[in-house]
Amino acid sequence: MSTPEQLYEGKAKILYRTEDPEILLAHFKDDATAFNAQKRGEIAGKGDINCAITAHLFRQLEAAGIPTHFIEQVGATEMRVQALKILPLEVVVRNIAAGSLCQQTGLKLGTPLSQPLVEFYYKNDALGDPLLTRDRLFLLELATPDQVEQLTHLALQINQLLSQFFGQCGITLVDFKLEFGLDREQRLRLADEISPDTCRLWNQTESDPDLRVMDKDRFRRDLGNVEVAYQQVLERVLAQAMQ
Repeated sequence: MSTPEQLYEGKAKILYRTEDPEILLAHFKDDATAFNAQKRGEIAGKGDINCAITAHLFRQLEAAGIPTHFIEQVGATEMRVQALKILPLEVVVRNIAAGSLCQQTGLKLGTPLSQPLVEFYYKNDALGDPLLTRDRLFLLELATPDQVEQLTHLALQINQLLSQFFGQCGITLVDFKLEFGLDREQRLRLADEISPDTCRLWNQTESDPDLRVMDKDRFRRDLGNVEVAYQQVLERVLAQAMQ
C-alpha cells in the first residue's frame, strides 16, 4: 500500500490526499501550540481524544442539519473529510468573557454576555490572526456579504446546539472557534475540528477558576493535568452521546 500524499500540515492536523480528489484524510496530532505557535509542546493522546470528540460532535451537528465536511472516522487519529476551499477566517463565538475579550475590553473573566458574540479573525499567522471589522473583511475580499450572514447564522445555530449538548455533559461552553469552507456547489460547510483545542470548556461542578478549566488553557497557562482534562471531556461527550 502506497504512502498517502501529504497535502497540508497545520499546527494540530495533517491532511492527506486519497484516491478520490473530493475526499481527504485528516490526521490529528499530539502537538500543542499557543500564542500563535510561540509556545509549543505535546499533549499525550491529544490526537486520539480530539479526533473522537470531533467525530461525535460533527455527527450531532449533521443530525441537527448543520452541513459539515465530516464523512467518517477511520482510525484512532484519522477521519475522512470532504475536500473544501477553506475560507481564511476564524469565526469565534463567545458566551462568557474570557481570553482576548477580557484583555481588550476590561471585562472581568467569567462575565456572562447578554447575548452570544460572533467575531471574525483573519486566519493569517504572519499577522497574528487579527480581529476584523466587517468593512475590513470585505476590503480584503475574504467573504461576501451573503457568506458573512450565512456564517453568522450557522455559528449561532452551532452555539445553541453545542451549548445545550455540553450543558448536558456538565460542561459550560465559554467560547469556541470555527472554520468553514466551500464545497463544489459553493455551499458553506463546517470544517476543521471542535475539541478542547478549539473551545473553552469549564467544569460546572468546580468553582475554582483554575480547576474548572477543561481545555487548552491548561496548556497555555501551565495549569497542569492537561491530558486528564481532555480525557474527562471525551468521557463525558461519549457518555452523553450514548444516551
